[in-house]
Amino acid sequence: MINELELVLTKVFNKLGYDIKAKVIKSNRIDLCDFQCDNAFTLAKTYHQSPLEIGEKIVKNLNDLENFNDYFDEVTFVLPGFINIKVSNTIINKYIKILKSDFKALLPKQEKETFILDFGGANVAKPLHVGHMRTILVGESIARIIRFLGHKTISDVHLGDYGLQIGQVIYGILGDNKDINEIDIKYLDKIYPEMSSLCKENEDIKDKCAQITKKLQDGDLEYHKLWKKILEVSIKDIKKNYDFLGANFDLWLGESDAYKYLDELKNIFDSKDLITTSEGALIIDVSKTDDKKEIPPLLFQKSNGAYLYASTDLATILGRKKLYNPNHILYIVDNRQALHFEQVFRASDKADIMPYSSLEHLGYGTVNGSDGKPYKTRSGETPKLENLFKNAKELFISKKESNKDMSNEDIDKIVNAILKFADLQNSREKDYIFDLNKFSDVTGKTGPYVLYTYLRFNKILKSQEISNTLTNNIYNKYDRDLRIKIIEFSNVIESAFNERKPHYIADYVYNLCVVCNIFYQNNYISNMEDKTNKNDWLYILELSNKVIKEMLNLLVIEIPSIM
Repeated sequence: MINELELVLTKVFNKLGYDIKAKVIKSNRIDLCDFQCDNAFTLAKTYHQSPLEIGEKIVKNLNDLENFNDYFDEVTFVLPGFINIKVSNTIINKYIKILKSDFKALLPKQEKETFILDFGGANVAKPLHVGHMRTILVGESIARIIRFLGHKTISDVHLGDYGLQIGQVIYGILGDNKDINEIDIKYLDKIYPEMSSLCKENEDIKDKCAQITKKLQDGDLEYHKLWKKILEVSIKDIKKNYDFLGANFDLWLGESDAYKYLDELKNIFDSKDLITTSEGALIIDVSKTDDKKEIPPLLFQKSNGAYLYASTDLATILGRKKLYNPNHILYIVDNRQALHFEQVFRASDKADIMPYSSLEHLGYGTVNGSDGKPYKTRSGETPKLENLFKNAKELFISKKESNKDMSNEDIDKIVNAILKFADLQNSREKDYIFDLNKFSDVTGKTGPYVLYTYLRFNKILKSQEISNTLTNNIYNKYDRDLRIKIIEFSNVIESAFNERKPHYIADYVYNLCVVCNIFYQNNYISNMEDKTNKNDWLYILELSNKVIKEMLNLLVIEIPSIM
């Protein structure tokens, strides 16, 4: 609709001798008009005329259009230079009908591209905790938004399976004389924190663990056998948690899978004379002359020959380029890794592996408790993800007596909605306060509120016969507000895609539900005698619910059968 309005205004501008493309935006005073055009200010500077003279001339020419009513209900000029636009029923209903017949017709037409999404990133041998939730939810939602626009996605879990924590766990297993067949997730949950604490206290043991890690990377068979067992046990537990959250990965690869590309990678950097030696370690200078703050060199290989995350991340980029030739690689990883990815992306660009512009770090903030610090249990520990699911489930069941009678499947879907909507309604780069009690309410900006709205209208729609025809009538303010809100859908999708921010979807679907409920509360549809009016409103409700359902899917939220 905005594009079409801009075309109409641009033709008027050109007719008046103004060589400029019109810009129409949503009004910041929706009590006065739907949209506004502020070009009179720019034109006044360019053509040395007053905004008043230009604005009034434009408005007069718009009002003189023969097909004025196809687009506008009212166009007025407001000092000092605003053109206020109220659109007509005709153009509103035109776009409502387009959406009803082809839901994706208004989405931007784009050349199809391939996106690799790197999210998950859990370290094996460590239980998933609440901090892992954001990468999963944000990553999966962004993947769905990208696919919704017709692009191809390849999601890679990219497990941390070759780092120091593996050496620590192997050291602990050997110290316990643990039989390989006795290693399970319960044992890993116990041994990892024990060894992690020990390494912080004892530098000698930390060095021994680092040596084990290096030998594993070099192919030690005994360590490799233990590593395979740790991997097998960990992945089973990780998958269970990821499955509950609805995360789907095309590739279950880890840091270890990048090792086969390291020799080739080193040759590429050597051939371009990009690697230098510093105190026995190999480094890559990634600084630029116009840097406003110091960007330290990338540490490619330690003096003992061990590789680090930076080198394996670069090797992973090389492998992905060879196997999939993606247009973009997106990393959904904590904000605190920003410097790491800046170094990696610059090194990739310098070596002509993949250009800097094709690599994106989509950082996210932390999940915090009411004290504003990263979310902890009362004992001061970061809660395990599995325990968070359990707590959310218990809280939901306790809120209402009838909740106990719901199926486990429906309860799991609602618990997912509680957690996901709580997370995704926040701009991903921001920290947010996690309040499980607040987020589980059926009122307010919550997942249960959106689900309840959908199910409420779905129940009404199932009991009615609806003709797939719509008149040009709009019956009252509540009706009009809902139709305009529905049409905003494609703009929201475009913004969420361009900025890789699912919170645009969450904001929109919540606001759509609010407008839907206001519409329904002020219009008594079920007992209406005017069949034409009733069908028009059922038609609009049906389209609203379709939009809500699609938006929930993009937020990785499934709809229960009842609430």
